[in-house]
Amino acid sequence: MSEVVDTPAVKHYLLDLQTRICEGLADLEPEQDFHEDRWERSQGGGGQSRVLTDGQVFEQAGVNFSHVHGDHLPATATERRPELAGRSFQALGVSLVIHPRNPYVPTSHANVRFFVADAPNAPPIWWFGGGFDLTPFYPFKTDCQHWHRIAKEAVTPFGETLYPRFKKWCDDYFYLPHRNEARGIGGLFFDDYDEGGFDAAFGLMQAVGNAYLPAYLPIVHARQATPFTEHERAFQLYRRGRYVEFNLLYDRGTRFGIQSGGRTESILMSMPPLARWEYGYTAEEGSAEAELTDYYLVPRQWV
Repeated sequence: MSEVVDTPAVKHYLLDLQTRICEGLADLEPEQDFHEDRWERSQGGGGQSRVLTDGQVFEQAGVNFSHVHGDHLPATATERRPELAGRSFQALGVSLVIHPRNPYVPTSHANVRFFVADAPNAPPIWWFGGGFDLTPFYPFKTDCQHWHRIAKEAVTPFGETLYPRFKKWCDDYFYLPHRNEARGIGGLFFDDYDEGGFDAAFGLMQAVGNAYLPAYLPIVHARQATPFTEHERAFQLYRRGRYVEFNLLYDRGTRFGIQSGGRTESILMSMPPLARWEYGYTAEEGSAEAELTDYYLVPRQWV
């Protein structure tokens, strides 16, 4: 007897997660709240995007839920998993990117997702994926340690080896080879996860999704009132350019969304509202800006 794959339960969890994350972030904004757009995909499915803009704490915060389905998969999926060719599919997920206003508050990203592909007279092929990662501009060691401690606590109940494995996967994935540097200080990343059966894998995905707010909100609370100058603001916008480069050049979710005919506004909500590029920029030796790349953006053990 084939294993039961409970897609409605996954959808219920993801919709609830989107609501909880939006509520947790909106509690920090005295005047702004999330605007919701519901959308449909002509090839099947749709979603709801919630975006908060021009807040006192968050310059832009986007939390997107999507549930898309179709008769065949885009190339970004079948080139990686050729056994999926010719199968129908469903893809569900919550993805978020938070761009704070204060340069001392890191940008954060999280995603949890479920994928299932079906074919007549064959068992479904399914897996979970996701994680969360932190992109600081003016980092604090205590924040990095807290972020990774929560990440480790989330996944360790499912296996002692998962945190080091998912941490390395995150360090390797969120890397810009054309810049020869990491995007941030990492966290967790996993994909194609079906270990232990559906219930166990679903439990892991929920643990990662539930850990995002406890990992991020204490850092926001600690840094949101830190004084900053135009110098720090300019560096923040310069480093946001790296975020844009990664998402457009390498991010697997962005590529899948575009190739599967997803809603462009929702897919690109990860883009910062403002960013800048500067030709030949070099940070002054010994500066906080140099410390970011020389120390913090080098993979290391934080816990």
